[in-house]
Amino acid sequence: MDFAEAALRALTAADPQEKVAAAGEAARLAAGGELSAPEGWPSPPDRPARPAAPKLVSPGDVPRRRLGTPQGKIALLHALAHIEFNAIDLAFDMATRFALKMKTEGLDWAAFVQDWAAIGGEEARHFEAVDQRLNDLGSSYGDLPAHDGLWSAALSTSDDPLARLAIAPLVLEARGLDVTPTMIEKLTSLGDIASASVLSMIYREEVGHVAAGVRWFDALCERRGLIPSEAFRRLVSERFAGGLKPPFNRGARDRAGLAPDFYEGAAGLKGMSLAGSEGSAG
Repeated sequence: MDFAEAALRALTAADPQEKVAAAGEAARLAAGGELSAPEGWPSPPDRPARPAAPKLVSPGDVPRRRLGTPQGKIALLHALAHIEFNAIDLAFDMATRFALKMKTEGLDWAAFVQDWAAIGGEEARHFEAVDQRLNDLGSSYGDLPAHDGLWSAALSTSDDPLARLAIAPLVLEARGLDVTPTMIEKLTSLGDIASASVLSMIYREEVGHVAAGVRWFDALCERRGLIPSEAFRRLVSERFAGGLKPPFNRGARDRAGLAPDFYEGAAGLKGMSLAGSEGSAG
């Protein structure tokens, strides 16, 4: 089996344990250079396989996440598990859907694939860690409803790697950098050190995911003769209905290489610093 076969197995595995195992194998094969020419790769599915649960509902019908109650804490962790489960597929869809396009653009497609395969492997570990924490609290992934917003964003950017890079890592994952420190602080204040530690691990590694998005977005903009910040704001306006929401965690975004001229003023919003974020994720 080479990387493309393993990645397709991850995308078509509905069972969470099978998806996690396939993701780990695909990441290992990519890191070892087991990459056939992308011209012969099978096309990824428009929608990856999903388990029967969780039931997908509209965002307004997802359970509230009041961290002061056991049910609210489980709702938060379940929502995070759902994000990480989708993130596995987003990473391997990125790698397989756009490898040939990156090669056509004259970029190092193998390095692109290796970056996103490694990220997919990390997302699988994140999902496992959150699901284990749910198990510790007497729950598991699938026990609560979830929504399909992440994959809707993937469908809206399936035609262009620049659009996918703008919306997946530079909007959605960057938003995680903004909101996670506050969740870590709240969980810590409630004495749930175990959950806070899981979120801290995810937060640290997500900085690298956003950094990879910035690196490839900039490279593709350079190839196309575009100004990155202007291209990003245009793509957000065209492809992301929600717009960008402050406050922005400038410290984490700076570490990822996501400069303020990308997000300040985008969608008519002025950025605000996330006070106290620097010391809260450790």
